Amino acid sequence: MTALSVPPVDAPDPPATARLLAEAAGRIDAPDVVLAISRGGVRTVHTGGSAEVGPVARERLHYELGSASKPFAGLLLARLVAQGRVRYEDRAADLLAPGLPVHPVVRRITLRHLLTHTSGLPGLPADFYPQAVPRWSTDPYGNYPADRVVRAFLRARPRHRPGTRWHYSNFAVSVLGHTLAAATGTPWEVLLHQQVLAPLGLEATLLRPGPDSTDATGHRRDGTPLPALDTGGFTAAGALRSTPLDLLTFLEAHVGGAEPRDPTLAAALAEVTRPVLRRGWRHAHTHTLTWFQHPTPYGPVLFHAGATLGQQAFLGFRPGTGLAVVATATRRVHRADTFVATAYGLLTETR
Repeated sequence: MTALSVPPVDAPDPPATARLLAEAAGRIDAPDVVLAISRGGVRTVHTGGSAEVGPVARERLHYELGSASKPFAGLLLARLVAQGRVRYEDRAADLLAPGLPVHPVVRRITLRHLLTHTSGLPGLPADFYPQAVPRWSTDPYGNYPADRVVRAFLRARPRHRPGTRWHYSNFAVSVLGHTLAAATGTPWEVLLHQQVLAPLGLEATLLRPGPDSTDATGHRRDGTPLPALDTGGFTAAGALRSTPLDLLTFLEAHVGGAEPRDPTLAAALAEVTRPVLRRGWRHAHTHTLTWFQHPTPYGPVLFHAGATLGQQAFLGFRPGTGLAVVATATRRVHRADTFVATAYGLLTETR
């Protein structure tokens, strides 16, 4: 295992933080583990795992983010709103298929509903499962392309009116991605790069596998390696791959890093940290446009986790404190898994 300090290079590597990360990594069983903390721009990164280190250092490999891709989609929407190109209350069906008859409930679904999981749509389309189940552990999404996601949305019959219930939905966030592409006349990959990745300097964040030997290899629980995930038409909900160093850069932009030159990007970064809904018993669960929010003794924390067939990721930060936490691991999630709890502890218990 290694611990290293990365830019700013003239900042010392706090030994206490290095020890904290080393101890935390020891609680995670995976072929590859990366835990990283940024405190006011001073970064400490710990790498480890049971696999041999390949030609590319672990902290520079591209890891599958799964649902931790969603904060990128949320920031993109917030920036497009700040630019006046779309509104949160725009109806998705009107942008995707103007004039096409759809169910009245579908007609009322807005961009805000899609992003905040309040659209009334299920987690995945009903017709997704018959084609996915035979390939559930290898390639459940690859044969469900973008046009099929859009058709499933336009013919949907949601059980609940938009805005009345919270239900986590990869389907909804995927529809959001296709809707923004239609509204701007720009493919999702290009749109995300123009509006989020390039402005933040995220050169190692990709929507598809990178060059040879630069992608982390996911593993089943028994250690069997898995091929790279193909998300099919669910790109906006879970297709991103990124390095822990790029992910720290993304989070640092949310916690008081250098002020973006473009005021619409600054406005979007502020917007995605504001609470927009509360749910659950006594409204105990708080959400921003795209982050889960919990209280801690050190102030609120915002976070999002993600998992693919053989990898996991965790992103979190404390607004106004300069603290950001990134964690990645290359083993499929399981019931006894400690990955999320360990990363969450770094975020909520670190002074």
